[in-house]
Amino acid sequence: MRYLTAALLVLIFTACKNNDSGNQKDISVREYFTYGETGVRTAGVRMIPIETALGKFNVWTKRFGNNPRIKILLLHGGPAMTHEYMECFESFFPQEGFEFYEYDQLGSYYSDQPTDSSLWTIERFVDEVEQVRKAIGADSTNFYILGNSWGGILGMEYTLKYQHNMKALMVANMMASCPEYGRYADEVLAKKMPAEVVAEVRALEAKGDFANPRYMELLLKHHYSQHVCRLAEWPDALNRSLKHANNEVYTLMQGPSEFGIAGRLATWDIKSRLKEIRIPALMIGAAHDTMDPAAMEEQSKLVQKGRYLHCPNGSHLAMWDDQEVFMQGVIRFIHDVDQSVFDIN
Repeated sequence: MRYLTAALLVLIFTACKNNDSGNQKDISVREYFTYGETGVRTAGVRMIPIETALGKFNVWTKRFGNNPRIKILLLHGGPAMTHEYMECFESFFPQEGFEFYEYDQLGSYYSDQPTDSSLWTIERFVDEVEQVRKAIGADSTNFYILGNSWGGILGMEYTLKYQHNMKALMVANMMASCPEYGRYADEVLAKKMPAEVVAEVRALEAKGDFANPRYMELLLKHHYSQHVCRLAEWPDALNRSLKHANNEVYTLMQGPSEFGIAGRLATWDIKSRLKEIRIPALMIGAAHDTMDPAAMEEQSKLVQKGRYLHCPNGSHLAMWDDQEVFMQGVIRFIHDVDQSVFDIN
């Protein structure tokens, strides 16, 4: 009997591996975390040189895993936040066997932080992502982008220019039109706040008094806690990312806060071009987001091969406050694309 039991266990284990949807759980831990490093090993951290019109700079990346079929680049928001708030993917992607990269874009805390404002354009950031792609050895057979917020803008813009180098795109919580985002903030979200709070916030904005502690005090209580992250206690990773944000770059491009849009991105709109995106694309919206979830669902229908993921309890950082729904949907999408069983909405 014990021999029969052992044989059954072997069969079950083999079947589990064979039905693993290609997520490579059958590779050993040693193989998964072997990066071919020589010399001093750095736990996957690598500074990648980036060429710009102003010379060469370095951007920080950290690699997790070894999977030649699935290489995912995480694009953080801001602009000029950090990879830190995206560390939650470390709790999900390794067990799926995905190779993925945390990455601080130029100007962010762990990368070089030049001060020339001519660097802070969408076009230059897109070129930066292309250089990072080449450095990590990704191509059209294995390259996935997952961008959140500003990272979603960057991901969509990169795709429009370089989708021939990609396998799939994931846009988390970012509308394809900043003017529409601004109207949603004014016409929908502002009306959910007490009128006297909105009046005080707008008065501070009119005076340009953004350094006034009262400004962020009001927004944290009445906007951020409702529409940016709804967790009662914000994760340490998010707090570190906020602490390390480059506010000069953020304000220049986004404006003074998440309550609408006022910087260089204020007129950005590529909604009419979404039809040009032909690779599989996942659009992620959330019920309490700063972005209109209906717009996110619409975007999934405007691209050629789209899918929509709705997070009913989530906000702008649904990867944290509706984590299981968010991660399960993202993981399923990646496996479906990898296994060529992706179906559109």
